[in-house]
Order: sequence, then C-alpha cells, then structure tokens
Amino acid sequence: MPMQVLLAIINTFYMAERSSVFDMIGPVMIGPSSSHTAGVVRIARTAIRILSAQPERAEITFYNSFARTYEGHGSDKAIVAGLLDYKTDDLRIRDSFDHAKEAGLQYTFKSVGNANTLHPNTIKLRLFHQDREVSVVGESRGGGVIKITEVNGFSAGFTATAHTLIITAEDRVGSIAFIASVLSQEECNIATMSVSRKGKHDLACQFLEMDSGLKPITLAYLKSLSWVKEIIYIPDIDL
Repeated sequence: MPMQVLLAIINTFYMAERSSVFDMIGPVMIGPSSSHTAGVVRIARTAIRILSAQPERAEITFYNSFARTYEGHGSDKAIVAGLLDYKTDDLRIRDSFDHAKEAGLQYTFKSVGNANTLHPNTIKLRLFHQDREVSVVGESRGGGVIKITEVNGFSAGFTATAHTLIITAEDRVGSIAFIASVLSQEECNIATMSVSRKGKHDLACQFLEMDSGLKPITLAYLKSLSWVKEIIYIPDIDL
C-alpha cells in the first residue's frame, strides 16, 4: 500500500475519533470533502440555532488547516450556506455567496494559521441579529461529524446530533441537580452533560444532550426561574 494512502487512512481515523464507519463515509453532501464542506455546513446550522435567528452579519474565522484550504475546498461557500440554513446536500451551496447577497447576509472571512491549541479544522463564528450577538467555536472532525467546543465564551463539547439544551444561569448550589430533576419528571434521559462557569457564584452554562425532546411547558417553566438567564433548545434535527 503506498505510504500516502496509508497516511490518508490514518488521518481519517484520527479525525473521526470514535465515530462509526457510517460517519467516516460521511453524509450525502455537496463538495469535495466531508470535513471541509458537510461538517462546516453543520457547524453553521448549529450556530444559527444558538442565535435563534437568521444572522444579519457574520464574522468567520478559519483556523489551522482550514485557514490554508478553506477557499480551495469550498469551506467558504459551505459556511455561508450553513448560515442560510441549507443542508449538506443542497445544490445551492455552490452559489451560496449569491444567495447570501439576496438574503442581505453580510460576512467577512479571517484566517489564523498557527493556533496550536485548537483542532486542525476549527471555525469561530460571531453572529449578529438586531441587538443579539453570539460566539460559537466548532470543530469539523471528519465524515461530517462536528463538535461545538465553545458558546459565548463557555466551554462546551456537544455534537448537535441529539436534543441539546443550553442553560445560562446563576451559579447556585444545587442548580445542576434541580435541572436534572425537572428533566427526570419528563422521563428525559440525559446522555451527556457539561458545566462551564466564569467564576464561583458567577454565571454558569450547562450543556445537556438528551435522548428525547422536551415539551414546551417544560421549557417555559425553566425559562420562568428567576436565576435562569437564558434557555436555548436545539431539537434533534438533521444538521
């Protein structure tokens, strides 16, 4: 087996980590590479759900490998297409710049080639809609698989392949257990959970991936709590 083929196979397994063989094959998509197109589209589609709106303006930063290849591999068109909420197999990806102009979406690109602490295929998005702004950092890990590693400065780590709940709240004793108990009343199984906080008794952010969705009444109740500042719910959709 030629050495370059062997290295390509090893790189594929590295990028996909614990993904299944179906993840490594990748989704139906437009573009030459699942890492550089499908994963990029999914990062952007996740980010606009965190924004909870169609962005009016986007600041897009490509890091490391992406910084060197985003134009040649179509990652620039893919990220803009994702911000327009196009799926990975949408033929409009090829002409996403034209569609963005029609939609009034303004965007800028920046590249940072030597961010050694970041994954090789990392993107940072700053999205703006009216008076709302969000910051999202995502990794494209191969086969269309993504990981959202940061939201608004809080360390995350979810994949957007399950029902995802993001709760920004005051850092109170017992708050994590309380949220878990509310979800248990709905027989909602928590698959993964992580918590990031800015400091002791400061703001904290919980990221929960769940096997099933939440009822509107449960979301309304959580939003009504005086110590909860924001609830973002991303249903299990085909990202």
